[in-house]
Amino acid sequence: MKDASRALGFSRAKGYDLVRRGEFPCRVLRIGRSTRVVTASLLRVLESGEPEYSGGHTGHCTS
Repeated sequence: MKDASRALGFSRAKGYDLVRRGEFPCRVLRIGRSTRVVTASLLRVLESGEPEYSGGHTGHCTS
């Protein structure tokens, strides 16, 4: 999370805030208490400059 936030140009705290609001610009996975950034999604966002989230999507499973 720290490295992905840095690569996108904001602090780790801001990154977690964006995840909490469902606005992190690439896909994230919530695994227990851990938050993981999907590497392929991060690379696509860095290449294209376009976010890969849809509003309100938090990137975690609900089942």
